[in-house]
Amino acid sequence: MMERRSSFRRPAAVMAAGFLLLMACMLAGLGQGQAGIGFSQAIRALLHTAGGGAAEELVRGVRLPRAVIGALAGSALAVTGVLLQTVTRNALASAGTMGINAGAFFVVVAGTVFFPSMAQLAPLPLAFAGGCLAAVLSYLLAGGRKSTPVRMALSGMIVTLVISSFTGMLQLLFENETGGLFVWGSGLLQQNDWSGVRYAWPWIVLGLLAAWMCSRKLDVMNLGEDTARSLGQHVGLVRGAALALAVLLAAVTVSVVGPIGFIGLMAPHLVRLLGLKRHGLLLPAAAVWGAALLSAADLVSRLFISTLGELPAGAVTAALGAPCLIALALRETRGKGAAEGQAGISAGGGRWQLPLAAWLAGKAARREETLHPGGAYILRSRLEAAYSFRLWVLLAALLLAASLVAGIVFGAVRVPPAEVLRVLGGGGESLSRHIVLQLRLPRELAAAAAGALLAASGALLQGAVRNPLADPSVVGITSGAGAGALLLLTLWPAAAGAALPLASAAGAFAAAALVCGFAYRSGLAPTVLTLVGIAVSAAGAALVQLLVIRSAMGAAPALAWLAGSTYARGWEAFAGLGIGAALILPAAWLLGCRWDLLAFGDSVATGLGLRLRQTRLLAAALGVAAAAVAVAYVGTVGFIGLLAPHAARLAAGQNQRRLLVLAPLLGAVFLVLADLIGKTIIAPKEIPSGLVTALVGTPYLLFLLWKSAGSRRGA
Repeated sequence: MMERRSSFRRPAAVMAAGFLLLMACMLAGLGQGQAGIGFSQAIRALLHTAGGGAAEELVRGVRLPRAVIGALAGSALAVTGVLLQTVTRNALASAGTMGINAGAFFVVVAGTVFFPSMAQLAPLPLAFAGGCLAAVLSYLLAGGRKSTPVRMALSGMIVTLVISSFTGMLQLLFENETGGLFVWGSGLLQQNDWSGVRYAWPWIVLGLLAAWMCSRKLDVMNLGEDTARSLGQHVGLVRGAALALAVLLAAVTVSVVGPIGFIGLMAPHLVRLLGLKRHGLLLPAAAVWGAALLSAADLVSRLFISTLGELPAGAVTAALGAPCLIALALRETRGKGAAEGQAGISAGGGRWQLPLAAWLAGKAARREETLHPGGAYILRSRLEAAYSFRLWVLLAALLLAASLVAGIVFGAVRVPPAEVLRVLGGGGESLSRHIVLQLRLPRELAAAAAGALLAASGALLQGAVRNPLADPSVVGITSGAGAGALLLLTLWPAAAGAALPLASAAGAFAAAALVCGFAYRSGLAPTVLTLVGIAVSAAGAALVQLLVIRSAMGAAPALAWLAGSTYARGWEAFAGLGIGAALILPAAWLLGCRWDLLAFGDSVATGLGLRLRQTRLLAAALGVAAAAVAVAYVGTVGFIGLLAPHAARLAAGQNQRRLLVLAPLLGAVFLVLADLIGKTIIAPKEIPSGLVTALVGTPYLLFLLWKSAGSRRGA
């Protein structure tokens, strides 16, 4: 009898604590806002049933619906996290990390543009379709049931970046139609009446009940698929039903309050830490604590109304949830760092190691070619590879030159190639000279230098983290640099232009210091670096959103900055980017010999005499510096650091010195072509170069993820 009482005591205490916190936050929120209503006055307005003054209307018609929708949304997101973590057997799964929120928001924005009546009357089907697409894409690209936490997080992060780029494109092209969606895209709980609550509560309540009714089947799923099948459970049906419920709950939330992340991570893990494991208790407790956490975040967002203005609840949850993700990353990888360091976490790790092993074997055979009968063949193969590499470099240089010329010729006003040549030779008309020498030539050269730096940064970080999916955008550097630059512009608008690169570099190195600081105890294990980088990236993105809103920047300029743009870059920008490239790229090239050994794994590289941490820190520092310089002048351009190194490896193999010659050339080509497409495709309007790189690079990136996931499934 005593054991039975103690078994009920803990769940009751957890539920009671969460409920009390929820009630406290909801009641405190009734008195918070721009209007000066005291707490006691808000309680009297809440309890008074007769029609009354403005205070009663404000509390009962605006603030109470906001408190209720916050509780409903928090419950839905928390249960979504529980379902996704059980289905994927991944402790880092949630609606945010799997891209469900981004997918649902994208389709809602698309519906607002192309089907406005449907988006207004029935946003849920649109959000549900987008959430399903993103969830399935993240799950499959991560390797399905064989995915690892880091791979799931990376796949979800990249799917989120891709979908967010499409969303940004729509918001830029259809600014009038989507004018009110930019801030809402950060997650807003503001309600003007009870319509949002009336729309959402039936779906959320039914979804929560359906999830709770599946609790026993979910408990069986935790035992493993083989055990579940042996007990007679239809694993595929249960997985599909749980995934559909998770997407439905997330879609309802997005359709009413916008995408809000990290609640689905924090609440389930908090409840598990408090001792509840079985889904019959875990699901309702997570719902209560999710509601309490989102209500608390909403309360925090209104504490700074007098100084910063009201903050989006989604940005607050991201800032509060990033430490949670870091803690989970460290917990999930504790004890696994050495094993993963040996095997590598990159998809197709063998494909990284085999070419390098062959290269080292070829080097040894070259020394002994007079004694080894196959030495001549190996030497000939290496000469052919060197010839092929030089050919690729020549082709990339010619393509870069052609892209630069095309970028100078085409634009809102076309300048004929012959006139461009006359201007470059010192002649030409005055208008042509102004267009070519003052507007287009520095812009194209700045784009080329920025693309080269971003590509080099991606190559360096992929080598340091030993993951081909690493990128300045993924591991927090780009968002840190953007936050540093925006912080300067917000706090000191009259700052000199030379201070902007310094602020960007400070933000990038601060983000990198956080990542390396948390991962240092694990020996800078690639898994920990990647997961902590994702968390820091999310926190940096939240800070950027807060700064954009605080500075009252319009939607179009904010989107252009967040996406990255080469618009109106002049000789000053090119000078800064050129100096950065001249200093960083040669240093990275000199690091190549030691850097090659990182692909073997930590224990092998250490056995060969490599100072592992120093080499990895040096490569990461150079990568951070390259990204910081680029972001300071062109904004947070993404995907160049992913696409250019992969394209270069097709020709240069795994030789890092060759890679750091070809990858910057291809990165320069990518960004110059993106600038050309962005300024000509819908001229005279321009699309930011960062959005173009995302749109053009998405097919290749998805193919890369699918190919690597296929090799993992076949392993």
